[in-house]
Amino acid sequence: MTDAVQLRYARFAAEEAPGRSALYEEWARGVADDAEIREILARIPENRRQPPLVFAVTRLLGAPLEGYPHWRDFVLRHADDVVTECAVRSLQTNEPLRLAALLPVLSEIDGPLALLELGAAAGLCLYPDRYSYRFVGEEGRLRAALDPASGESTVVLTSRVTGALPRVRLPHVVWRAGIDLAPLDVTEERDRRWLRGLVWPGESGREDRIEAAAAIVAADPPRLVAGDALAQLDALVAQAPRDATLVITTPGVLVHIPRAHRTALVERLKELPARWITIDPPALLDIWTPAVDPATWPGFVVALDGDVRASADPLGRHWEWRGASAAQES
Repeated sequence: MTDAVQLRYARFAAEEAPGRSALYEEWARGVADDAEIREILARIPENRRQPPLVFAVTRLLGAPLEGYPHWRDFVLRHADDVVTECAVRSLQTNEPLRLAALLPVLSEIDGPLALLELGAAAGLCLYPDRYSYRFVGEEGRLRAALDPASGESTVVLTSRVTGALPRVRLPHVVWRAGIDLAPLDVTEERDRRWLRGLVWPGESGREDRIEAAAAIVAADPPRLVAGDALAQLDALVAQAPRDATLVITTPGVLVHIPRAHRTALVERLKELPARWITIDPPALLDIWTPAVDPATWPGFVVALDGDVRASADPLGRHWEWRGASAAQES
């Protein structure tokens, strides 16, 4: 088991952290070379032992953002707390920037809209109408800008667009709800600290963006239900207003659901009187139309009811439109 921890953290240090977080790269390399720390982490359930989750938990508990020796000392002194907290936490990448890649798809759907997100965490991705958007070209030139009617939002989502730019507009959202195994309440400081702790050190601007989005959500909280998505889905769908188009979103959550359960959930989504928007790794599902080749597909797949619309960075930092709708330039 300890060898598995070593391999996992060495791979993270070599392949995932470089270029994104120098501190997490240092911590992961330290764990890979530290048998005593690996013995502690081996006590955590395997599905709760991912480096970003463990690092976020230690930060929630008070670990300083300093070099590996300081982090190691903290873990040794708080080993039982770290193991206990990791066992009840999960990665909740509640990144509102994902909406930049989803907005062109939302723009295809006539409103008013009722939004229901699976894996909603704190619900930050349920407010596409409350944020501002700046779509730029590869050379940095502004291609489109959208703001709410009240003016520029405190959350400005900037995303790079390659190739054609489809029509984009802010949706008219009249109802917001979400399901999560452990929903986060942004009116609670501990949950806000957890959201901040999920941001990797070195990710410039991301923590400020999440804090600003959390303030918007706290002022008008959505309905968030705790539980399994498939078990809770029908009851929450029944609560959506009948005079609105129901749009169910699964941005980046399906990859965390075991295959059999994921298959059943997708089948149910296809049966419901709703539109379904998702962003997933290309090999995760076999429903894409047209089919995509995971070996050559750049990034994740953005799809509407299984129909491919775009390739995108999983966090929405950049995307390329692959749909059939006419492009526009502003």
